[in-house]
Amino acid sequence: MKKRKTEPWLSAADYGRTLSGLSVNLIVRDVVRSIPFYTKVLELRLLYSDEDFAAFEREGMRLQLHADHTYARMPWAARLREDSRRGLGAEIRILGVDPDAAEKRARDGGFTVLVPVRDWPHGWRDCVLEDPDGYTFAVGVPL
Repeated sequence: MKKRKTEPWLSAADYGRTLSGLSVNLIVRDVVRSIPFYTKVLELRLLYSDEDFAAFEREGMRLQLHADHTYARMPWAARLREDSRRGLGAEIRILGVDPDAAEKRARDGGFTVLVPVRDWPHGWRDCVLEDPDGYTFAVGVPL
């Protein structure tokens, strides 16, 4: 069920046709609450948002948020009502975000820093941050 009262910037079909390669779609409890994490902490560019949906991009990567209520007809929708953190077992990595600055922005914004900035054997200097719904992002730069 959609809550938006106006027409979106693009139809779902038109936006869908702009996607290529890998894009990420996260189902969140509250799109508006989530936007500051993605724009201020991860520095993604907000293309569009309303209470149902938000679209972001950064260096060719596309990320979308859909509110829980937009998935009400999915067979697994009841699981969205569980009071649990989301995203456990998936870590989204974004290369090219200054991890020291991102960690500071996350702390300043009251977001969770799961792993502070450090140099890793896999060749990144990164930190692991959590969005308001529990999705985790490793952001950093190559060593």
